[in-house]
Amino acid sequence: MTVEQILAKLVSFPVLGGESNLTIIHWIRDYLNDFGVTSHLLYNEERTKASLHCCIGPDVDGGVILSGHTDVVPVEGQEWTTDPFVLTDKGDGLLYGRGSCDMKGFVACCLAAVPKMQKAALKKPIYFAFSYDEEVGCVAAPELAESLKTYYKGVPKYAIIGEPSLMEPIVGQKGIYILETYVGGSEGHSSRIKQEVSAIHEAARLVMWLESYMDQLIADGRLDQRFHPPHSSIHIGLIQGGIAPNVIANKAHFYWDLRTIPMDSIDAIIKAFEDHCRQREIELRKIYPEFTIKTVENHPIVPHLDTDATLDVVDLITRICGKTKLNTVAYAAEAGHFANAGFQSVICGPGSIAQAHRANEFIAKEELQKGLVMLDNLILELSNNNFN
Repeated sequence: MTVEQILAKLVSFPVLGGESNLTIIHWIRDYLNDFGVTSHLLYNEERTKASLHCCIGPDVDGGVILSGHTDVVPVEGQEWTTDPFVLTDKGDGLLYGRGSCDMKGFVACCLAAVPKMQKAALKKPIYFAFSYDEEVGCVAAPELAESLKTYYKGVPKYAIIGEPSLMEPIVGQKGIYILETYVGGSEGHSSRIKQEVSAIHEAARLVMWLESYMDQLIADGRLDQRFHPPHSSIHIGLIQGGIAPNVIANKAHFYWDLRTIPMDSIDAIIKAFEDHCRQREIELRKIYPEFTIKTVENHPIVPHLDTDATLDVVDLITRICGKTKLNTVAYAAEAGHFANAGFQSVICGPGSIAQAHRANEFIAKEELQKGLVMLDNLILELSNNNFN
């Protein structure tokens, strides 16, 4: 199968984040079996989802992990001009379909390169690591990364996460955390606003506190010019509460996300917010004893990536992708999890993140070819006796 034929098959599986991915993961496993590659599945507790990993080449230390995810974001509510789950070639050099860019294009490149990998005289192995539920919090990545450290005799050294980067090497990624804050106040007639505790009013104050905290980080010089924007961001994306204009709201909640530069601690920001919330509870319980503020996790922490430019993996990725300028991103990816597991990690893959998560998502055919060239170069590197 060509890379485009493989991509068409991968796109045809409408596996959304949070849903079972067994259809696509079993197809990948069967494909690998056809080339004599034994793969291993890591199931979730309900056995409705699975990550896959495999090793091609000698089972020795020092190999390279190629990481991708099998789930995609929803298409509902988007105005697609083609069937999102049918890879469509309009003759303009682009291939349209959900996940074509993010990130089934890279997975297709990996699978298309299997015959060459099998025939090559690899001195160091290539590992595939394909996960589930990346789009809802990189949920499977920690277990997958840890399994790669212990399952084989050899321990991989490097990890290339193939998120769309226009084949530019990415060495930094912001940490990401999404939360929900629930405020419980007292209801009553709107004329009694000073005698009751409005959940909406207090939620608004908390929102402003979070914005002020972000502004203070900037004022304190907590900046990393490698990123755009060069500071940690705190954003409130949804706020709900109340039943009528003349009724004091007894409930309100809002969703917010943190995107932190490596020098800032997600835990420290959460602690500062929680300390503020506890103080507000003390103050407002003087008016309404049952006043509460509760913050819960919406999606688990995605750790940041901060790969030092002097590490061997940076030299490797610049050689095989053909680009030397290093970059950073603010989107979520599994690279931080692989780095935390001890692998020298970078992000580099075909396609542009500007096309991800939108209607008429596409990947350029030229990008797929660049992805294949990178993998060809990787095969040559790992076939060199001097590679380490």
